[in-house]
Amino acid sequence: METVSSRLLQEAIDAFSTLPGVGKRTAMRYVLHLLGREKDEIQQFAETVIKLRDNIRYCAVCGNISDTELCGICSNPKRDKSTMCIVESIRDVMAIESTGQYFGTYHVLGGLISPIDGRGPDDINAATIASRVEEDLVREVIIALKSTVEGDTTGFYIYRRIQSMGVNISKIARGIAIGDEIEYTDEVTLGRSILDRVPYENRQQTLVRSTFDETRNGR
Repeated sequence: METVSSRLLQEAIDAFSTLPGVGKRTAMRYVLHLLGREKDEIQQFAETVIKLRDNIRYCAVCGNISDTELCGICSNPKRDKSTMCIVESIRDVMAIESTGQYFGTYHVLGGLISPIDGRGPDDINAATIASRVEEDLVREVIIALKSTVEGDTTGFYIYRRIQSMGVNISKIARGIAIGDEIEYTDEVTLGRSILDRVPYENRQQTLVRSTFDETRNGR
């Protein structure tokens, strides 16, 4: 992209281009659009972002984003607490909620086990899963993680943690292509994958057992 004539404009473009999926040209369009807005509108825009950053919280139970100690899902008495869906990120919660096909609760891991990146079980939000299963009398745990080595390894770790607790453990169906991100899957496919979930099978355990053992042993 050509060099712009204003240092302030260039700095604004550089700032916007740090956002995921925003290139220099898209950033320039955003900045030029904002320059055409009224000053009070820009002020409100900036204050909203700052307020979000300063005041946003994470649910003390599931790790979902929230304005209060408990998110709107965990505090909703109409949600089925006997079913818990384990996801990698808050974006996955939003994606599944948009399908209108799931009415249980969630547990947000905030990441996946990844030996290559040096991220183990203690680096994700997995420590309280077993206690939640016990306290909320959970009957089914749905593992809704992407079909990658990291996702399968994390799913197997969770399975090993709760398999003796008498809870049904299932995983979303393979309507989602291997390696695809849940957040980018269309609502129809994702909704059907939730509804058609299948038991966590021995074949899945065998697939990731060696990878998990290497992670546990620090190899």
